[in-house]
Amino acid sequence: AIGIGGLPRGRIVEVYGPESSGKTTVALSCVASAQKDGGIAAFIDAEHALDPVYAKALGVDVDNLIISQPDTGEQALEIAEALIRSGAIDIIVIDSVAALVPKAEIDGDMGDSHVGLQARLMSQALRKLTGSIKKSNCVAIFINQLREKVGIMFGNPETTTGGRALKFYSSVRLDVRKIDTIKQGDKV
Repeated sequence: AIGIGGLPRGRIVEVYGPESSGKTTVALSCVASAQKDGGIAAFIDAEHALDPVYAKALGVDVDNLIISQPDTGEQALEIAEALIRSGAIDIIVIDSVAALVPKAEIDGDMGDSHVGLQARLMSQALRKLTGSIKKSNCVAIFINQLREKVGIMFGNPETTTGGRALKFYSSVRLDVRKIDTIKQGDKV
């Protein structure tokens, strides 16, 4: 899809788009492709929403997929760092940046203000992970969601979650959009 024979190894890839646009499907297709080539894959399911039946239908070998469902953003990124540093994996998917909730936010009360915590967490993690990703020659796919910027009169009101660090560190950013639903007769 990007015209160079696949995603670059040793790099960070961001797959972003609106809800139900196919971001996880794109990432799982990359995992299936890596596994078919003999690669080891990991999936950090911060959203706790991975459907193994759907993943299997896309060609993912779920029995040989390393799956983690962490409780906090810090835990998710520490697991990702450990897997990447081990050099044992070829591709890792973090689903999703929006679900990487900092521990302080989880431990706090509902109305508490936690401005910039997630952005700070992502910035620190990406500074640490970039070198390890390069050394291990692993592909790191971060799935991200779109949000609307409030009060934007001109320009694009859409923005991705987690601050600006991921935009900066990503070698490839894939914007995934749902155009239409594929139908076969009356079936969707």
